[in-house]
This record gives sequence, structure tokens and C-alpha cells, in this order.
Amino acid sequence: MGTILDFLRNYYLLDLLDVLIVAFLFYRLYLIIRGTRAVQMFLGLAVLFLFSSLAQSLGLTLLDRIIVSLQTVWLIAFIIIFQPELRRALTYLGQTRYLRHFLTDSRPEMVDEILLAISHLQKAGLGAILVIQRNTGLKTHVETGTIIDAKIRASLLETIFTPPTPLHDGAAILHRDRIVAAGCILPLSRNEHLAYTLGTRHRAALGVTEESDALAIVVSEESRQISVAEEGHLRRKLSLEDLEAVLLEVYGQPENLPSLSDDSLPTVGDERSEREGRKRP
Repeated sequence: MGTILDFLRNYYLLDLLDVLIVAFLFYRLYLIIRGTRAVQMFLGLAVLFLFSSLAQSLGLTLLDRIIVSLQTVWLIAFIIIFQPELRRALTYLGQTRYLRHFLTDSRPEMVDEILLAISHLQKAGLGAILVIQRNTGLKTHVETGTIIDAKIRASLLETIFTPPTPLHDGAAILHRDRIVAAGCILPLSRNEHLAYTLGTRHRAALGVTEESDALAIVVSEESRQISVAEEGHLRRKLSLEDLEAVLLEVYGQPENLPSLSDDSLPTVGDERSEREGRKRP
């Protein structure tokens, strides 16, 4: 180990590594505080440090002591004033994919938000279709709707699917913890063996999962039942507990969930017709 360190020191590689790490940390810090009030505070601190360095180099002892005192007060004020921003930054660092593997017991926030939204939509008898993007991009479908690019919140999802909002007829596309777009038009399934009772919402959910590895969640406006489409197959009459297991699997907490199979497809007479599907895209 000592030999390796000596080699790195001799060729200034440790210095280069030091600079790269510091640059990366400042870059990540900039991404976190960008657009917040903390930017102005950091600029003020930078100015104080600059004047302090100039005072030290010019031998201005009194000015240097005053600036050092101001730096201490400035740092304390920064911590007090910007508690929310600091908390958000620490939370962001803790949720990075490099640390997420050590937090297997943590529960993704978006799971609870989606469940809450589905529960409220179901009770209110409002139809909805959510598409969760995985590895396959859904840019083509996103472009048919309205860009939202907001964090997943139950209140926002409920608003989107509450008539007479212009976006309630289409699909909402989610990616990670973001609502990417809403009011999106999805391709209908080409499966000719689907039961005629299956409405357009469910056919659209099947269609997008036939073309990608996305997962689609459908809330029936008429029957208030929850369905999940994946890999061109459909599971119907799911409870909120079933949906929770599916979402935990999607967001990185595997459950012993049975795979979707052709046996789960609806048959004629399985359920009353989804009339709202014929009315809504």
C-alpha cells in the first residue's frame, strides 16, 4: 500500500485526484443549491474568504481579524437561515444510487404518493392510467401529451385525473420520482384475442406494455377496480395491498410477486363492460 501511495505522490496523481474530488463535490453542491437563496449566501462567503486572503497576504492584521469574525457569524447565520436547503441536500446525498444499496429497509416515497392517489381516485370513481417508465424510453408517447416534470405527489395526480381538467382523459407517464407528462396518448393493444368487454383504457395500458418494459396502472371509472399491465399481460381486480407489492418491486424492493400470465387476461362475462373506455382515449 505504501509503495502505491509513493508512486502516486511522485507523479502528482494524488494532487490530481484531490482536485478532481473537490471539483466534483463543488459541482454536485452547485446542482443542489442552484435556483435557491443559498447561491447568494455562498457568493457572500466567497467574497469574505477572498478579502481575508488579500488581507493576510498584504499584512492587514486588523482587517483580517474583522473578516475572520464575520466569517464565523456568516456561517452560523447560513446554517440557521437555510435549514430546509441543507436538509434537502443531505437527503439528496442519502438517496443517491451509490448509497441506496445500503438502505434496503427504506421505503420509496413515491410508492406512498402513488398509492394515496390511486386510493382517492378509486373512492371518487375517477378513471386514470399511470405509466411507469423503466429502461425503455417513452419519448414518443411523452411528446403526445403535456410536459409536467414535477415530483410525484398524490395531490397533483388527483388534480390531473379530475374532470374537467384538459389532461384527465390521457395517460400520465412517470419516471423514477417524477411525473414526466400527462394527457399522453398511448397505442392500443394489437392482441385480437382480448375480450370485447375490455375498454380503451385497458387496451392502451396493454398496448404500451407490449412495446416497452413499462408498467401501467389503470383505475376504472365505472367499476372502480385497479388493474396492472406488464409485458402485454393484464391483472385485474387488484387490492391496494397487491398494488403496493407491485410498486415496491418496480421501485427496487423485490417481493414474491407471481408473474403476469395469459391466465390473468379477462374473459367474456368476467366483468361488466368498461363503457368509459369507449368514451375516453
